[in-house]
Amino acid sequence: MTVTIWHNPSCGTSRNVLAMIRASGEEPEVVQYLKTPPSRERLKEVLGLLGMRPRDLMRERGTPYHELKLDDPDLSDNQLIDFMLSHPILINRPVVITPRGAVLARPSEKVLDVLPNPDIGDFTKEDGEVVSARPRAPKT
Repeated sequence: MTVTIWHNPSCGTSRNVLAMIRASGEEPEVVQYLKTPPSRERLKEVLGLLGMRPRDLMRERGTPYHELKLDDPDLSDNQLIDFMLSHPILINRPVVITPRGAVLARPSEKVLDVLPNPDIGDFTKEDGEVVSARPRAPKT
């Protein structure tokens, strides 16, 4: 089974999600999307898996979102994708893709919804918060 994470090692949420995936017994494919941005086709595919439009996956804080005036409602999805590909920091993270689905894992415990083995017990995040990862019903 392949688990992929679009990861930013500078992001605490992304680090927590990566640790949760590993605690589930999976060794994911780690894509540092800031160094290796997705292709247009892959980004569109993942947006479809997430059930999101480009604006839904855009990050504002710590990005050039406002200086690029990306809050303009007249920008098309294709234009927003162009910006995301030119400035991958605009892609919110972490995105996790598994055979069970895809999720923007914010908050980090959302990753449990798509992991093959979400029963990782109690997990302590970097900030000390404990996530109780009880067994979950399979996602249908």
